[in-house]
Amino acid sequence: MQAALALVGDDLKNVEAQFKKDLESDVYLIKKVGEYVLASGGKRIRPTLLLLSAKLCGYQGERHVPLASVIEFIHTATLLHDDVVDSATLRRGNASANEVWGNEASVLVGDFLFSKSFSLMVQAGDLRVLQVLSDATTIIAEGEVLQLLCTSDLEMTEERYIEVVKSKTAVLLSAACEAGAILGTVSADQQQALSDYGMDLGIAFQLMDDTLDYIASEEQFGKEIGHDLEEGKITLPLIHTLQRCTDEEQEVIAEVVEKELLEPGDFEAVFTLVHRYGGIQYTTTVAAEYVTRCKSHLDAFADSPARRALIELADYVVSRKR
Repeated sequence: MQAALALVGDDLKNVEAQFKKDLESDVYLIKKVGEYVLASGGKRIRPTLLLLSAKLCGYQGERHVPLASVIEFIHTATLLHDDVVDSATLRRGNASANEVWGNEASVLVGDFLFSKSFSLMVQAGDLRVLQVLSDATTIIAEGEVLQLLCTSDLEMTEERYIEVVKSKTAVLLSAACEAGAILGTVSADQQQALSDYGMDLGIAFQLMDDTLDYIASEEQFGKEIGHDLEEGKITLPLIHTLQRCTDEEQEVIAEVVEKELLEPGDFEAVFTLVHRYGGIQYTTTVAAEYVTRCKSHLDAFADSPARRALIELADYVVSRKR
């Protein structure tokens, strides 16, 4: 991400400052929880995408920083809600907010961040950006419910899973890119190209997350390894494996997926099958295909430092270890 940071590093610092400013509230716990999640790190890919897209499209104003902060507000709200739904205890290598303050505080602060996001979007004063970001938050909520309905579904297809990924993860990256394009007032075709770039990048990003849940260490990943499995999430490495393993091996996987708490050896048993049937390699290959496709959308733009940074950012997604 070095090329991206070199181009928008100062703007990202301003986004961090804007985020803290927008967290101001008379309710102390809101600021405390929000700053805790903000301080826990994160790659800031979503605000970076908005800033780079605006730069690619020649935007010269000042609205990109507050809108990038809004994108991170929305993302942070989804993280707070996700960790409650998933009963997560780790986030970015630290205790998750729900582990520190409880589920009630995490949900309510997440609600505040969502509500504040819409207030900030209205202040930004661009109805087209408001439409794109509000549509994205609606789709994210639908994606959360869809993922819940798909829990422990051993008949999950790759196509259905990609739809979950689009709704739950990729749509916000797509919206960040499209918002940057709107700021730059480019053609409809170029706006769509950046939206498509963000969507394909977001799918690749999540697919790599799927693999890291099986191969990374908790120190690298910043989350609990095997937690997706314990939550009954059927991700692409497992989908690929289920389509190729024997009936007896499917039974082994089913028994593990249906458990509320994994026992010693459960994760290892599934891990062995996923590796035996090439689930990790297959998912990485599919992610690389999405990255190739996402970079092709940038053909709609002339060569520039911002375009090269977006290409390098796409390459980073398939090489990251956390």
